[in-house]
Amino acid sequence: MRHLLMATVLLPLAFGPAGSALAQSVSPLFQNNSSEAERKAGNSQANAELFYMIQQLQGEVRRLQGRVEEQQNRLDRLTKQSRDRYIDLDQRILKLSESMAEAPTNPPPETDGTGAVGEKTGVKTKIYRQPSEEEQSAYQKVQTLIHQDKNYDQAINGLYDFIDKYEEGDLTVNAYYWLGEVYLVENQLEQARQAFTIVATRYGDHRKASDAVYKLGVTLDRQGKKEQARSRMEDVVEDYPGTGAAELAQKYLDSGST
Repeated sequence: MRHLLMATVLLPLAFGPAGSALAQSVSPLFQNNSSEAERKAGNSQANAELFYMIQQLQGEVRRLQGRVEEQQNRLDRLTKQSRDRYIDLDQRILKLSESMAEAPTNPPPETDGTGAVGEKTGVKTKIYRQPSEEEQSAYQKVQTLIHQDKNYDQAINGLYDFIDKYEEGDLTVNAYYWLGEVYLVENQLEQARQAFTIVATRYGDHRKASDAVYKLGVTLDRQGKKEQARSRMEDVVEDYPGTGAAELAQKYLDSGST
């Protein structure tokens, strides 16, 4: 009985240090597991944020690629449109040259010193069809695009539409002239040369003719065709004396541009 009581007393004492040690060894294990869980949770959040940022960047790249493709398509359309218009003007000049070659040759009209066509040669000054109210309104819209909005691309479209829609008349000649002016501003010199040539050649008795011949000279000068430019300026001075265009042409000649 005494031995049993002693065993009962000693047994807890024997396991006491071991139990304490076991408790101490288990505590860091829980702490390590907790730290590991926190680390994994932090890594998971960082990965999620990184994934979100990558998704955003990929979306932005797709949007930029779409805009680049859109701009490229627009550039391709404008290039084709410009080429088609160049061909159209070239064909108009070709037809004009053919019709002039077939027509009888008349002497140039005499002037009275003010630029007005005289009657001594018997050559009749062409009377151009006057525009309707609708035509005037359409023409004014194009002029607004040119002078106020400075929207030259849309103005070119408007001028071509005007020329194609309305039969040959006073404002049709003006439209060809302003087509040359807009092309000149846009530095599309060959198209400008063709437009001014149409006015100068086909509509030589129109009020815009003197300005067109002068601007044709300016265009040729910018193209580096100095001799041809000088010849056009001489034509202005000789054929349209007393006009503002003749004064400008004379200044060009006096400047000795070569």
